[in-house]
Amino acid sequence: MDHNVFLLATDPKDPCRDVIHSRDTDLRVKVFCVSNENFAPNSNEIQLYGYANDKLYAFETINITPDDALDVVAAIQWYANYVHYPDMEILPEDPREGHHMAM
Repeated sequence: MDHNVFLLATDPKDPCRDVIHSRDTDLRVKVFCVSNENFAPNSNEIQLYGYANDKLYAFETINITPDDALDVVAAIQWYANYVHYPDMEILPEDPREGHHMAM
């Protein structure tokens, strides 16, 4: 397949709780508005971060598999376009002071 097609599930009660779904694989990525809520990363999942419209977002996989790991960045790029912020820089660590991931 040349590219993946992504879909978005939204929570009508919480606009900061989206889930990106891959149509063709099992990839799912939770979206958190870290600027508006507490976020505790799951050590068994992949987390990436990005700023859009002065808000910090955290993106965390759901039950990630090795086959889906390469599509995580593409899913986040798709979401960035969806929220009209195509130039979102995707960050590997939480940029907030004191929130760096332990290696």
